[in-house]
Amino acid sequence: MSEETITADVKVIVFQLKDEEYGVEVEQVRSIERVLHITRVPSTPDFVEGVINLRGVVTPIIDLRKRFGIEGIEHSESTRVIIVTVGDMDVGLVVDSANDVIDIPRDAIEPPPEVVGGLEAEYIRGVAKLEKRLLILLNLDKVLNPDELEEIQEIEGNA
Repeated sequence: MSEETITADVKVIVFQLKDEEYGVEVEQVRSIERVLHITRVPSTPDFVEGVINLRGVVTPIIDLRKRFGIEGIEHSESTRVIIVTVGDMDVGLVVDSANDVIDIPRDAIEPPPEVVGGLEAEYIRGVAKLEKRLLILLNLDKVLNPDELEEIQEIEGNA
């Protein structure tokens, strides 16, 4: 493996929740959508908004504010749904806004501190310091843990 591949930048989609900026790696993002009609699904965890029909595929929608224990707000013009792939499943993440795509040098990414803005460390892959910005990189495998994904997949199957 060449040194170039090890030090290559990480390309992330930057999004906003409340006053914090978060990032998810571009490889995990399938698309960014405006909020479509979300169909509520009974007996799901409170952070599961429901499901949407995205180009013929029933996709579960997770409200990241609720998932992270941040007070909810009404959806606005800037609210977006980031469709990510976790394992073999697509899931929509409701965020306040999706700002931009940036390249982060690997050496600018530090391991997560114990708690960042009340967010549990297990949800965080790292923290990137970029000039005056602090970007929290999410670990989607932990944000959407396998047991919950299984539960959501069962819902999908019944939808």
